Amino acid sequence: MKWKKTGAIILTAAIALGATPVQANGLAAPAVFVDGTKLTLPVAPRIVDGTTLVPMRAIFEAQGAEVTWDDAAQTVTAAKEDVTFTYKIGDTKAYINGQTIDLPAAGRIVEGSTLVPLRLISEALGSIVVWDEPARTIRITVPVPATVEWGVNLRDQPNAGEGSKVYRMLQKGERIQVLEVVNAEWLKVAAQDGTFGYISANPKYTDYTSPTLTAMLADEILRYGEKFLGTPYEFGASPNQTETFDCSSFVKHVYEHVLGIELPRVSYNQAEVGQDVSKDELRKGDLLFFKARGLEIGHVGIYAGDGKILHTFSKDEGVTYSDFDEQWEKRFVKAKRVV
Repeated sequence: MKWKKTGAIILTAAIALGATPVQANGLAAPAVFVDGTKLTLPVAPRIVDGTTLVPMRAIFEAQGAEVTWDDAAQTVTAAKEDVTFTYKIGDTKAYINGQTIDLPAAGRIVEGSTLVPLRLISEALGSIVVWDEPARTIRITVPVPATVEWGVNLRDQPNAGEGSKVYRMLQKGERIQVLEVVNAEWLKVAAQDGTFGYISANPKYTDYTSPTLTAMLADEILRYGEKFLGTPYEFGASPNQTETFDCSSFVKHVYEHVLGIELPRVSYNQAEVGQDVSKDELRKGDLLFFKARGLEIGHVGIYAGDGKILHTFSKDEGVTYSDFDEQWEKRFVKAKRVV
């Protein structure tokens, strides 16, 4: 299977011929989601002569395309980056960068909205379109290209437990299309040979990044770190155990366990890793560095959002949450982002 410059043209077998039973037998029209966001459509999807028609403008614009309408020519145009899609109402052909695409049925105008076969949603912008029969939902995903940076198993389901099949190992340098962020642990992807599967979402495996994944990973960092609330503080604690922590061994353990990121052992070296961020730009998961013990950088904690720090510094409290208040602000030196 060849990848087009515009992305993979992929459509699941359930709707490959546009024959999704949208309103058959009096059932309600399905919901439409683009990248996990439910769309408010001006006209509900419907079946015409066995082909699913959906309102084009709302769905294309949700994928970042600019849509224009030529009333005189009865032609709609959608443009995104280097892709231009044109369609004349009533025709059974459409055009992508001048290339002809045959349609299973002609589009039409319904209540002022241009409805086109669902199949075009994938073929025009390289999206993945899935019909979720039990939920009566059309799910559209815009693939994001990424590169494998560390060999990772491509699996048939988002888990590594018993019963999970490994298709093969994706090698460093292979290009993939990320279809969905399943959770903080798994990405749904398409390999270059057209195989769909799941890989670890750990940042060390690919160069893929997104606000959604970043937020999930930050939440996972904090969830895991919370498991150690109250764990005793010990200055110089060994990083090879979890019975005690000092500030930097705690941060090192959490980041290595959740993200596979091996931070240096001590805080002043950890402060050299990642991207500098200002206090006004802080987000969950950022590392905060403070003056302590006469050192310019002698303490580290994890920003937990809402003005909170997850860290350890006291034998009385152990691992704890603290307010990022005046006491800590006057000792604050810098913040770094590693996820």
